[in-house]
Amino acid sequence: MTKEEILKKYFGYDTFREGQETLIDSILEGKDTFGIIQTSGGKSLCYQIPALIFPGITLVISPLISLMRDQVAALNEAGVHAAFLNSSLTQNQYYKALDNMTRGQYKIVYVAPERLLTDSFLQAVRQVEISMLSVDEAHCISQWGQDFRPSYLKIIDFIERLPDRPVISAFTATATKLVRDDVISLLKLSNPTVLITGFDRKNLKFSVMHPRDRYQVTLDYVKDHIDECGIIYCLTRKLVEEVAEKLQSEGISVTRYHAGLGDAERRHNQDEFIYDQKQVMVATNAFGMGIDKSNVRYVIHYNMPKNIESYYQEAGRAGRDGLPSECILLYGGQDVVTNQFFIDRQQESADEMDAGTLEAVKERERERLRKMTFYCFTNECLREYILNYFGEKAPNYCGNCSNCLTQFEDVDIRDIAKNIIGCVKTSHQRYGIVMIIDTVHGSSNAKIQRCRMDENPYYGTLKEVPVHRLRQIINYLTLKEYLILTNDEYPILRLSDQSEEILVQEEPLIMKVAKEREESKAKKEKKAKKKKLSGVDLTEADEGLFEKLRALRMEIAKAEKVPPYIVFSDKTLIHMCAVKPQSKDEMLEVSGVGEAKYQKYGEKFLEALKA
Repeated sequence: MTKEEILKKYFGYDTFREGQETLIDSILEGKDTFGIIQTSGGKSLCYQIPALIFPGITLVISPLISLMRDQVAALNEAGVHAAFLNSSLTQNQYYKALDNMTRGQYKIVYVAPERLLTDSFLQAVRQVEISMLSVDEAHCISQWGQDFRPSYLKIIDFIERLPDRPVISAFTATATKLVRDDVISLLKLSNPTVLITGFDRKNLKFSVMHPRDRYQVTLDYVKDHIDECGIIYCLTRKLVEEVAEKLQSEGISVTRYHAGLGDAERRHNQDEFIYDQKQVMVATNAFGMGIDKSNVRYVIHYNMPKNIESYYQEAGRAGRDGLPSECILLYGGQDVVTNQFFIDRQQESADEMDAGTLEAVKERERERLRKMTFYCFTNECLREYILNYFGEKAPNYCGNCSNCLTQFEDVDIRDIAKNIIGCVKTSHQRYGIVMIIDTVHGSSNAKIQRCRMDENPYYGTLKEVPVHRLRQIINYLTLKEYLILTNDEYPILRLSDQSEEILVQEEPLIMKVAKEREESKAKKEKKAKKKKLSGVDLTEADEGLFEKLRALRMEIAKAEKVPPYIVFSDKTLIHMCAVKPQSKDEMLEVSGVGEAKYQKYGEKFLEALKA
């Protein structure tokens, strides 16, 4: 079969997405290939389709059990023979799967990196033809990546032990140039085809808020989207427990996930969310990598994450089906301190690095945290900020982020900036943001008195300016490099080459400040959004039909013991509602309906549509 025939028969699509065909052709030509494809961009098809064309087996290195389970379940549903090898299997299941692999029963085998150099696995792979080795979540091999896994360093050792070197492919959704170069070097990719499809997820709306009461904002949002699936990320296990317990007491269908829970409970809670038995998952960043749940309509970050890479990967778990979805970050000043604490005391993977490398990694993490903080304070387009971070040019207005949808007014902050910079200068550049704010705001706390900052000439000069506005302005000054925030364990404000310019500047220093938003307008926008699914206008009758098809999907999913989105995604159901197929040929024209899925479910959905 051709790649186009495989795409239609097994996966139900008529055309390739951006970049997919280029990467597939490169692999089929026997070239090493590295694809950086945005979340939901279809990177798995880039190695799955060549795997079905190659004569031998394709090994896929994957970091998480949940990712492997999802991928294998989806492939088997589509009629492709696949298996996984990881610690979730009993010894008998593991050896049975190895035996099936050596007898050629699978085209695709997912394997955990820890298994690669075991005697049993090495013995098995020597008995079969390995056509391709594909590394999923390839950023995990780089110590500069946001999710470094030392076990990934074993991959090249494994490749070098194979009797014949297969085609090597690697894929990730988020990687800066430094990480991309590291992946190519560590995997020893030979003159690889490298393709970046772009990081923009146009269906996602990005918002940053600085609420006084984060929980109330979260509760209000969840209640307003009660029928939708969402993820709420918290920085600590304690917060996960608190938020989940409060939401549960409000009658919200919620579960939780963090590393402090036992394996069985984590697996149970994750399955409840994936199988749509619980609508909301409250979790630490331990949850989510490899979760292909397509109908997550929102991701709320209850706290600011430690870097843009982590944020974009976690936020990107919303709207994998391409439907409009929201990514909301709730910022609080303590978030910086908490993340700094994690960076300075993080010894994970320290055994794999010498002291100098470990310190370099920590310094890099502090710089990333600084850029993450800037994201929370910029008044420019949030999408542009993210895309620029990954080295991609973007227009300065996207029309689908909280900044682009907010009215701003120009405010002259020259006099405030002079007082702040003057305070930094006269205190001999020894203190951080909190101390400088407390000084100019006229705080009388013990630390101010102990350090004699109440004697500073700028003490109390800005007592009329709200603390949150002072923090905004300091972040603006560091963003524009009028001040420098060091990357030390306890960051200190220092003067830059431009600081003196501000102290003598006579012309205004303009900063954009958000006007108060009209509540009524926000509510109107929300109501208007609820009338639309996938950007497709559906009639009231169609919306009712969509709910009936969702109910049928849930019934089938329970019987088959698979997540509902494995049967058909929301996007596919919406397409059905829009075109209302009445025959097999018409049903096969629906995006996401392939031959194998039609044989399993097509008739049932046709009956529901006819009814």
